[in-house]
Amino acid sequence: MTTRKVQIQAAVQRMKPKRRYLASDLIAALTFAVVNVPQAMAHALLATVNPLLGIYTLMVAVPIGTIFSSSVFMNVSTTGALSVAAGVVLADFPADQKLPALVVLVFLVGVIQLLAGLFRLGFMIRFVSNSVMTGFLNGVAVLIILGQLSDLTGYKSSFTNRVAQALDLLLRIGQISVQDSIIGGLTLVLILALLFFKRLQRFAFIIAIAAATVLLAVLNLPFMSTTALFATVPTVGDIAAITRSLPDLMMPQPSLVMSLLLPAFSVAVIGLVQGAGVSQGTPNPDGQYPNVSRDFLGQGAANMATSLVGGIPAGGSVSGTVLIMSAGARSRWGNIFVGLFVALIVLLAGPLVERVPMPALAALLIVAGFQGLRIEQAVMAWKTGRISRLVMIATFLATLTIPLQFAVLFGVVMSIMLNTIRQSNKVVVVQWVLQAQGFPVEQPPPKRLPSHQLTVLQVYGSLFFAAAKNMEEMLPAVGDATRAVVAINLRGKSEIGSTFVTVLQRYSQALQARQGKLMLVGVDPLVRDQLAKTGVLMLIGDENVFVATPQLGAALNQAVAAANAWLGQAPGGASPEKA
Repeated sequence: MTTRKVQIQAAVQRMKPKRRYLASDLIAALTFAVVNVPQAMAHALLATVNPLLGIYTLMVAVPIGTIFSSSVFMNVSTTGALSVAAGVVLADFPADQKLPALVVLVFLVGVIQLLAGLFRLGFMIRFVSNSVMTGFLNGVAVLIILGQLSDLTGYKSSFTNRVAQALDLLLRIGQISVQDSIIGGLTLVLILALLFFKRLQRFAFIIAIAAATVLLAVLNLPFMSTTALFATVPTVGDIAAITRSLPDLMMPQPSLVMSLLLPAFSVAVIGLVQGAGVSQGTPNPDGQYPNVSRDFLGQGAANMATSLVGGIPAGGSVSGTVLIMSAGARSRWGNIFVGLFVALIVLLAGPLVERVPMPALAALLIVAGFQGLRIEQAVMAWKTGRISRLVMIATFLATLTIPLQFAVLFGVVMSIMLNTIRQSNKVVVVQWVLQAQGFPVEQPPPKRLPSHQLTVLQVYGSLFFAAAKNMEEMLPAVGDATRAVVAINLRGKSEIGSTFVTVLQRYSQALQARQGKLMLVGVDPLVRDQLAKTGVLMLIGDENVFVATPQLGAALNQAVAAANAWLGQAPGGASPEKA
């Protein structure tokens, strides 16, 4: 039996539901479905599409994502960041083109993520720094909060930027809808109150939404004196009809692919980074951490499948993963059963969703936005250093001011550039003072070289670009020293740049002009080849280049012995006695 067949059989065996976990997984799935249906609807509103599409996303993405992912518990569902990003992209499309554009956008996101998984690009996550994601996700959280003030208060600003909308609202606070604000405000207070009770926390959203829906229905009863007042409060049914039916199959329109390719890449990156953070913080039942690339594949498959039913982008959800686990899930079937229960909710209670007040959903999203603020991570990034602080603030401000699909790319590029500049300048030169016994002692290098002595230098850091020039300034000046020997330890440097080669050339020439010599110690064979090709090996002398050996210190000992032997000779090669 081939190894591939064995792996497939093992995967099938792992997927089989275990009877002892069945009850726990079913309860966890039902809990998640009930709690997250309102939130999925709200996320769809963030994406500026029919709230029902958020429910369809749960129905498809959650089970598909868990089937193809390495992570057992990671919940692939709607998230605020992905929804806001999708909403920014779809804002440029007219109402009748939003759904076709959404289908193509989510499909492309899935393809990009799937390819990232197939080509095992999980290592690429390291290029998205924590500072970038902290600034970005905090910016998204603020956008979610500010973006819901319109539905919460009933005031429609003429501005498109959400910060500007919030400022406009403050300046025209007298134009808000009192009825909308009452429904939204009461829902907000109820959610906050329920969150104080540990046993009710996971149900706070669904209870508050249900209460607000019942309250508005009562206030609009024919015999109530408030009927005329609260009849103007918008509901989900005013935006879209919610039917008792499963989603229809939809196909992407090829004509929209090119215009959505770059936005899809940005949304895919957001989802992959979020998903990697979730999976790498949630070990599997066997104690092993999931394979990031395989989780990329799972998220890609989930989004490709979701696009076929018109769903919104899905990704690894921190809150969803915590909920499914805290509700008692014991295997990946907890997430698989979610799709079943969400489908039942649509078929049995679809029309009831139409009665949910829009201000209530806005209140839910405002609370979710505050919960999404990463204050601890922001404080940590702030205290880490100037580069981390600058990247975080710049990404945060970019998220608030420029289109979201470009904000995360801006943060990534800025992070890479600043770190490249920092690393290319970071170099330290120290002197190793050799001891009769034991290890060398490190100390700052001398300003000027002593005559007739060996000076051993150790270089830490980069040897490329600006760092090589910085190192040249740190080398001891040759000055008036005669017959001075400098040995530079290059162990661990597998490649050097042309700038560093030039530095070695100039320093060797300066030493030779004063009857001294330069030695290179612990040289990698590839570096030696570079020196040979550039002619520097001939200048320094092959006998003065000591190739690294498996035994630490062996090359240095050889160099020290050669230097001492050379220093013991008089100029011209004769021994001092014969000079």
